Amino acid sequence: MLPYGRQSIDGSDVEAVVAALGSDWLTTGPRVADFEADLEQVAGAPCVTVTNGTTALHAAYAAAGVTTGDEVVTTPMTFVATASSAAMLGAKVVFADVEQDTANLDPAAAEAAVTSRTRVVAAVDYAGVPADYDRLRKISESAGALLLGDAAHSIGSTWRGRPVGTLADLTTFSFFPTKNLTTGEGGAVASTRPELVERLRTFRTVGVTRDPAKLRRTDEGGWFYEVHEFGLNYRLPDVLAALGSAQLRRLGRFKARRAYLSARYDELLAGVPGLRLPAQRAEADPMRHLYPVRILDGRRREVYDRLRAAGIGVQINYIPVYWHPVFEDLGYRRGMCPVAESFYAEQLSLPLFADLSDTDQNRVVETLRGILGS
Repeated sequence: MLPYGRQSIDGSDVEAVVAALGSDWLTTGPRVADFEADLEQVAGAPCVTVTNGTTALHAAYAAAGVTTGDEVVTTPMTFVATASSAAMLGAKVVFADVEQDTANLDPAAAEAAVTSRTRVVAAVDYAGVPADYDRLRKISESAGALLLGDAAHSIGSTWRGRPVGTLADLTTFSFFPTKNLTTGEGGAVASTRPELVERLRTFRTVGVTRDPAKLRRTDEGGWFYEVHEFGLNYRLPDVLAALGSAQLRRLGRFKARRAYLSARYDELLAGVPGLRLPAQRAEADPMRHLYPVRILDGRRREVYDRLRAAGIGVQINYIPVYWHPVFEDLGYRRGMCPVAESFYAEQLSLPLFADLSDTDQNRVVETLRGILGS
């Protein structure tokens, strides 16, 4: 089965992990700080690593002070964690519809959804194309809320020349194997605001502080630490951080290959009846995480089944979040975001990853053309 996404591992990645295994530090050691520094060069802002993309979201909402009684405005066209991690902190999730072309959070819909209780406006960079953070920034600031960017798809992307880690108050990343780079499991949160970076570091380390300026008791020994706010152990191990730093050295090549493959899909699939290709945005230089086409005329299920039967592992990204029973049981109902639901009914992700060969891509195109022409 040709997968829709897959990690790219070479000898330099293996060497980095082996070196970490042979060191004195398997976790909470120097390679974590090295990886965070390497990430900052790409994200454009200080980064705090965590165990995965979901814990990155949880840590970001916690750093933002999200709690019971707050509201978080976000998109339904995302993995459930963008919403569930806020709900677990007690927030009410308010879903706003998406743009027709990009499936990113629609600024007009977000503006209509904010209230005096809105603590965070959370956008998602669907398929690697950054959301319109300039408009969303004005909306969040006017509401007295923080802006969060879920950039699980978009590390390496830019919006109007600015890297994604600089566009929101808090930006989360995922390093799952199908993402643009991998640490196996892993994630990070970037922020341009020092007070949020400090809260993130404390939260991901179980709330522990050893800073003498913050200790309430200063007459204990060098072993002493205090916990002033609850946190969790979301620390990324050195072994995985070593893999991440090695992967970052090839991020430019990953981006170039994904761009080449996306442009090749554009050319080979242009004009195919019953098919709509992904939108382009002049303001964005995306790191294409997905190649999401739209299958028209109600044929998405048929096309999905026939491609997978042919050994081509296409995927659907994503089920509208409020369709999940956990949100239905809270009173959310279908029909809330009609544009997102229409997008979901047609969306299909074709295989896209750095090591996808031209030959395999040709097979995807020929098979898809054959199905749609039958």
